[in-house]
Amino acid sequence: MLACESLKLQQGDFTLEADLRFCKGVITALIGPSGAGKSTLLAALAGFLHPSSGLIKYDDVDLVPLSPGQRPISVLFQDNNLFPHLTVSQNVGLGLRPTLRLSSGEFAKVEEFLDHVGLADMGSRKPAELSGGQQSRAALARVLLADRPVILLDEPFAALGPGLKIEMLDLMREVFAGGGKTIVMVTHDPADAQRVADETAFVSEGHVQAPVLTRQLFEMPPPELATYLGQVS
Repeated sequence: MLACESLKLQQGDFTLEADLRFCKGVITALIGPSGAGKSTLLAALAGFLHPSSGLIKYDDVDLVPLSPGQRPISVLFQDNNLFPHLTVSQNVGLGLRPTLRLSSGEFAKVEEFLDHVGLADMGSRKPAELSGGQQSRAALARVLLADRPVILLDEPFAALGPGLKIEMLDLMREVFAGGGKTIVMVTHDPADAQRVADETAFVSEGHVQAPVLTRQLFEMPPPELATYLGQVS
């Protein structure tokens, strides 16, 4: 279980407070207005932002002193973070070894995961030769190959068209199903949360609310969420 305990994050005049838990085997969406602190929380969980106070724990181990590379966490960003000078196979192989000194068995595993996300026979291409959706698939394959217990997704499919975004959300849900991983997904789109998230946490006015069942949250939204959704009483 990934937990924020009395966590306080400070960036300039902005303060975000969080006291909540993200469960294993659950996809949790973070939703809220732009600037509410969704990506700020992900940055702290990943180790890119040091908290002013409080704890970030995974299975009772405090992650705050650990560097991003030491944490049991993989991050999938909106820009996919693919290196243009490397092939698709090499980009995916970084999920196993940053040195890319892979054994023949590890190379085979890279190809297996490329096939799993629908990129069979595309490993020799450069990222610029792929469509936006294919680049997202390559980034997803790298996260899968790294096989860390916590996956953070910072609006990775926001730049895709509606149909392709739905396809990628469904693929994400499929590849993580039953894996026991803790998935935290930032989105500004309620439809994304409703499509794939088991639970959703609303972020507003410097506070992260505890996650609740997604269907329950949208059927009976609190006043702040109703305002965000444009539901005028």
